[in-house]
Amino acid sequence: MSAAAANGPDHGDAAGERELTATAVPLTLLPAVDLLGGQAARLVQGALGTETAYGDPVEAACSFAAQGAEWLHVVDLDAAFGRGPRNRAQIGRIVAAVAPVRVEASGGVRHPDDLDALLGLGAARVVIGTAALEDPAWVGEACERHGDLVAVGLDARGRELRARGWTTGGGDLFEVLDRLDRAGCRRFVYTEVAADGMLSGPALDGLRAVLAATKRPVVASGGVATLDDLRDLAALASGGLEGVIVGKALYAGRFTVAEALATVRAAAGIGEARP
Repeated sequence: MSAAAANGPDHGDAAGERELTATAVPLTLLPAVDLLGGQAARLVQGALGTETAYGDPVEAACSFAAQGAEWLHVVDLDAAFGRGPRNRAQIGRIVAAVAPVRVEASGGVRHPDDLDALLGLGAARVVIGTAALEDPAWVGEACERHGDLVAVGLDARGRELRARGWTTGGGDLFEVLDRLDRAGCRRFVYTEVAADGMLSGPALDGLRAVLAATKRPVVASGGVATLDDLRDLAALASGGLEGVIVGKALYAGRFTVAEALATVRAAAGIGEARP
């Protein structure tokens, strides 16, 4: 049985209509900078109390940019947990410090004012998560109005979506994906919560099922631990995988941004991977 058949509904027609990504286009690498109390931090499976602090987030962001990253994924964890947008000043500092590197901002974007504030800070893209489950009408309007400036985050444990900092349930992954796809959402960021922060490898079966269920580009998040994981993900580019968010592996020294970029470029047939 295929992964798509095992994990999601039959969307063979959608997959067949997809324009395949050229193998010469490498995955976009998005190093993650998660903000908690103004500091860079990483959580295990998104749970408070599991955080490891990594100091000045601007310093981390600049280090990733200096190694060649063209995108960063910046998350306001405090806002995601409902504590309010405590880290917007830090996000603004990161955007200014790494320009022209583009910043994808996420975390606690539940109202039009949140979206406008992050776009106003210079974010090149904003990821909406919980609101896509709780206020789908607004999210559909936001996607229509802002186009590629908006992506929708789909954070799931298996088929069950998670919301509000992954603390509550949010419905069936594939039912919601189908609804948002039909509403015109341009891009999805898919995270398998059980893999996030675990350095256990990406959830490839779940990712394949998501790719089979939509023609929209998908960015994968969670679990990347090795350069071989990046090679495995790069093999899914022809099926619609556009990018990959990498966090804990970078902070833990498993590999560098430069090594990761060389790996995804080599997987696309551009240049050679570093040893």
